[in-house]
Amino acid sequence: MSTEGTRFAISMEVRPEDIDLMGHVNNTVYLRWVQDAAVAHWHILAPAEERETILWVVRRHEIDYKRPAFSGDTLKVETWIGKATRFAFDRHTTIINVSSGRILALARTVWCPIDRKTGKPADVSPAVRDIFSIPA
Repeated sequence: MSTEGTRFAISMEVRPEDIDLMGHVNNTVYLRWVQDAAVAHWHILAPAEERETILWVVRRHEIDYKRPAFSGDTLKVETWIGKATRFAFDRHTTIINVSSGRILALARTVWCPIDRKTGKPADVSPAVRDIFSIPA
């Protein structure tokens, strides 16, 4: 894991079970990696009391697949925050093949904060808004 300015990155190794019938990483695995990076970023930066009260759900995924990944590839999954409204927080992700430096996929995901107790959309604290959004 690393943080570079406002970007956060984790490494992923492509496992044999990530491969589909076409011989490359299945598209659903890319979405798992997008989510894994976002969750790791939340756990690293969010105050403990916020992690105990707020959960996040995806409202929308947009992903552009540029190149395939194959078993054994090492990837860098880099994510950063975007603009936010009351219940819609943009997050961007790039998946890069470490050995070639080539971008494999670009994603934009819209997340909604959820109150852990009620299961309903929740307003976040000013601290969370400062950490996980840029001014609209």
